[in-house]
Amino acid sequence: MNLHKKLLCILALLPGLALAADEGYLLDKAPDRSHNMAAMQNGAKLFVNYCLNCHNASSMRYNRLRDLGLSEDQIKGNLLFTSDKVGDMMVTAMNPKDAKAWFGTVPPDLSVIARAKSSEAGSGADYLYTYLRTFYKDDTRPTGWNNAILKNAAMPHVLWQLQGVQAAKMADEMGEDGKLVSKLVGFEQVTPGTMTKLEFDTTVADLVGYMEWMAEPTAQARKQLGVWVLLVLTLFAFLAWRLNASFWKEVK
Repeated sequence: MNLHKKLLCILALLPGLALAADEGYLLDKAPDRSHNMAAMQNGAKLFVNYCLNCHNASSMRYNRLRDLGLSEDQIKGNLLFTSDKVGDMMVTAMNPKDAKAWFGTVPPDLSVIARAKSSEAGSGADYLYTYLRTFYKDDTRPTGWNNAILKNAAMPHVLWQLQGVQAAKMADEMGEDGKLVSKLVGFEQVTPGTMTKLEFDTTVADLVGYMEWMAEPTAQARKQLGVWVLLVLTLFAFLAWRLNASFWKEVK
């Protein structure tokens, strides 16, 4: 693991990493990637390159990515590190004991993060999609970054080279206690990234789409099975209704 990746891991594990949407902040709707295999394949690649350096996805094996249409050769050539095998779990190279000694905690597992972040405010995908796109420059923070979802976030913006640097637009509003409070109302691009806004939003949507799939790989099969079950139950209900009508007709 190179120095740059280690630094990102250290910063990401500072206190306050837990993601919790600030009260009143509206989540953006995450685009649906559940039927777009190419998008989820790209999301898997992004996950390996940007997330798997510090976090485990210990409920997922690399070879399960075949469900996304990837062959074993493609998995080996594009998603595996040198020492990994296609049947291995998706885990970070960071030793948990070392992580515990260095940071005081083991990095959280991201296997089901998309399900864990579901709330009344929106789905877990909405949460992640909004979170990853709302980092802004804040020189008062140790990492130099803050986030609209988590005020005073300790996690750095690991995708900043793609998105570029944006600053927060703040406005004073009257709070419930009658005092003026500063509220984030938008963003202003300071320096461009390697992607346009549309390209970056699409990239994040692919990453979130993969994380949503990873949280429940059988979701689509379950939904399809559910449709067939409902159709069969409807058929039986119709037959029972006609049988009942026929029975009572003879009784009369």
